[in-house]
Amino acid sequence: MTITTASTATTATELEDILAAAHGAAGLWGALRPAQRADILDQVAAALDASAEELIPLAAQETHLTNGRLTGELKRTTFQLRLFGEVLRDGGYLDARIDHADPDWPMGAPRPDLRRVQRPIGPVLVFAASNFPFAFSVAGGDTASALAAGNPVILKAHSGHPELSVQTARIVISALRAAGAPEGVFALIEGTDAGSAALRDPRIKAGSFTGSIQGGRALMDIAVSRPDPIPFYGELGSNNPVFVTAKAAAARGTRIAEEFVASFTLGAGQFCTKPGTIFVPSGSRMVEYLRSAALPDGAALLNDRIQSGYLESLRQLSAHQHISVLAQGPDPLSDPPSPTLLLTRAEHVLAAPRELEAECFGPTAVVIEYDDESQLVPLAESFEGQLAATIQAEDDCPVAELVQVLDEKAGRVLWNQWSTGVSVTYAQQHGGPYPATTAPGSTSVGTAAIERFLRPVAFQGFPQHLLPEALQDSNPLNVPQTVNGQR
Repeated sequence: MTITTASTATTATELEDILAAAHGAAGLWGALRPAQRADILDQVAAALDASAEELIPLAAQETHLTNGRLTGELKRTTFQLRLFGEVLRDGGYLDARIDHADPDWPMGAPRPDLRRVQRPIGPVLVFAASNFPFAFSVAGGDTASALAAGNPVILKAHSGHPELSVQTARIVISALRAAGAPEGVFALIEGTDAGSAALRDPRIKAGSFTGSIQGGRALMDIAVSRPDPIPFYGELGSNNPVFVTAKAAAARGTRIAEEFVASFTLGAGQFCTKPGTIFVPSGSRMVEYLRSAALPDGAALLNDRIQSGYLESLRQLSAHQHISVLAQGPDPLSDPPSPTLLLTRAEHVLAAPRELEAECFGPTAVVIEYDDESQLVPLAESFEGQLAATIQAEDDCPVAELVQVLDEKAGRVLWNQWSTGVSVTYAQQHGGPYPATTAPGSTSVGTAAIERFLRPVAFQGFPQHLLPEALQDSNPLNVPQTVNGQR
């Protein structure tokens, strides 16, 4: 298990040693019983919890995030590790299927003895995110799910919090070693060149990423253009629109406005699930409510690169001929930037959707007036793929067609709630059609995230002693099995 020095790019020699170690650890780590890996993940979680007083101040220093936010995020991170331990102990993730031989199988030919189970995919390269320095970083959800699936992880640290990344990795590595994990099961690398080189290496069998569309697309192109293309699970960008019906505006317009402001400014607007647009009915007083809603003070963004990118996006949006300022704090272009609400109309969005629906990563959102609820469906259809979309409506509002369109556009559709809360649970879906993600059939949050780093293998006609334990008739792991179609 390896780590390089903070802010020092990993050399080609170091990277080769790390890749070789991960390749060598794959068989050993994957061969552990699921409950053994669960125990090790629990020990990693405990080590991180015990290091909170060391890690949180370091994270605050490098990211400008508050201690309260970081404390909650570290708790989420260790919860994820323990939750995947529960998944391992249950064993259902293996999806063990057993079809006994059947000479009278009605297909028209005898059925052989077939047994199918999920196996680890191999070493995984994880690109850490900037906006969640714990939960989507060194020991975050991608690392937790890949390790749980039985794969070594090579973590490419984000340049936005290098010291925190190195220190977190040291704690993870120490805990893994103390728990008896094989050497090479986890390593941290630094530098753009090292990340690209690792992604091209044939020993890497899958990649994951959270970040910008531009960066994610470049990495995806590397992954799929290799001589041996590999799965690449990228979360790239999302606007997460909100659609408010006239009845909802009349019933609770003030509350919707206040909650929307709280949601789009949460974390200074640096959540991938930030609602970036809100569609409101003309004549409903929603524009007035939003104009008069209290905007929070400006908060420092994560780093200089995000600050400059945000200001450029805001300038471009503000300069559009059909955009006006609805509400704005005193220093919208300063550091830290005050929040901004912009205003336009539905017909202008339909005429230029890519310009007016683009993600603005930071404390800005766009308010869009529409004249009739019949416009909501074509407005929803104008969006590219999204992580989330929200309907603010009453139960008797005729929005079935809108729900159907948003079902096709987004990975998560919310009813009278806000997209910035992403619960780590069994039924969560954090993904969506491109460009929200590169793999819409997967999630990066929740227990289903483990499925990204597994591959199914079928064994035909094997004797019992050569089968994986999950497929043996005696079922020594006591995992759920589907036998002849019956669970």
